[in-house]
Amino acid sequence: MNGAENYYRATAPGVHHAPLAGRQHARVCIVGAGFAGLATAMSLMEHGERDVVLLEAERIGHGASGRNGGFVFGGYSLDEEALLAAVGAEQGRRLYQLTLGAVDQIRRRIGQYGIECDATHGGIYLANWFDDPRVLDAREKFMREQLGVEWQRVSPADFAQRARSERYFGALYEENAFHFHPLKYAQGLGRALAAGGVRVHEQSRVRAIEADSGGGWRVASADGEVHCEEVVVCCGGYIERLYPALAGAILPIATYVMVTEPLQDRLPQALDSKAAVYDTRFAFDYYRPLPDTRLLWGGRISIRSRGPEEVASLLYQDMLKVYPQLAGTQVEYAWSGLMSYGRHKMPQLGRLPNGVWYGMGFGGHGVGPTSLAGDVLSAGLMGELSKVAQFSAWGLPSTGGPAGLLAAQLTYWYYELRDWMRQ
Repeated sequence: MNGAENYYRATAPGVHHAPLAGRQHARVCIVGAGFAGLATAMSLMEHGERDVVLLEAERIGHGASGRNGGFVFGGYSLDEEALLAAVGAEQGRRLYQLTLGAVDQIRRRIGQYGIECDATHGGIYLANWFDDPRVLDAREKFMREQLGVEWQRVSPADFAQRARSERYFGALYEENAFHFHPLKYAQGLGRALAAGGVRVHEQSRVRAIEADSGGGWRVASADGEVHCEEVVVCCGGYIERLYPALAGAILPIATYVMVTEPLQDRLPQALDSKAAVYDTRFAFDYYRPLPDTRLLWGGRISIRSRGPEEVASLLYQDMLKVYPQLAGTQVEYAWSGLMSYGRHKMPQLGRLPNGVWYGMGFGGHGVGPTSLAGDVLSAGLMGELSKVAQFSAWGLPSTGGPAGLLAAQLTYWYYELRDWMRQ
């Protein structure tokens, strides 16, 4: 197996941004250069606010933003039925439509800023793992009648031909969705920000966020500090103990990804489509073809990260359940990473009573919502609070620390058992 950290990093070394050094002043300081932090800075810049400093502890896209499955589609980690049940049909539809707008916004930024990120506009399939057509019937009807979204129904025979697998029982096709190289996209946003006048600093781990005597904030790293009017924390699963009031409201949950060797003419024998695929289980497989004829495969949920060899072994076996014709394929990259989940599975966007802004909790379905978060937070920073208020119903409930992590693992095992019994 390749010794590189992961496939994305191996194929997108990126440019380096200098660490923070000395004393700087800014109107806004954003902590965390994952998708949420980058999108917040982008939205501020696009609205004319360039007096912004963006700090990243490692490198741009270090966390989940730079190592995820690369699926760009609508929705949140909280499923749509639960979303509408929580806030009502009208507000739920409005919140869902915002994520579709975020997909369009990502497309626009890719084009506007010339970001080469292997964007593949081939749609995404939701494949039915269960021999029960009612699973797709209910999903298709709900999306059409409650959200006004038409997903194309694909019969079991047609999908078996496209997916080159007999494992599934039909699918729904989301044409507006696409997939891409997430790290290249994150790096492209970073380059666009720097070119636009935003100060971007990598290798600048924040050690303290504290109120200063002038009524603003002091954000300090080992070698520098930023004095700012507003501070935004977008750290997700890697927040650790930076800001306990926020860290206690998320669960850092691990997921796993692998990438095969180049398959050349074997790829269309296994997946004869440019689309990405995920399935109808609670802990589903997700996979997509890459431009260099590799197959990226992800799945599973756990409270702990695993090493590359173990990840590769687990996901290779999962792949063979769907594509036995790929037996003997070499796995060249495998990795795990931490996602951040709120207890309610919705993005956590808002402002603490002391004035610290935050954007986190995008685990499992974060590419679109993180872009949306940038618009929400930037609007709040510019005095328009109505967009932030749309997410106030969820807040920052405590996840319960280690006990919460154990509960999350037990929940995963329960749903995994339920899916196993159902099939």
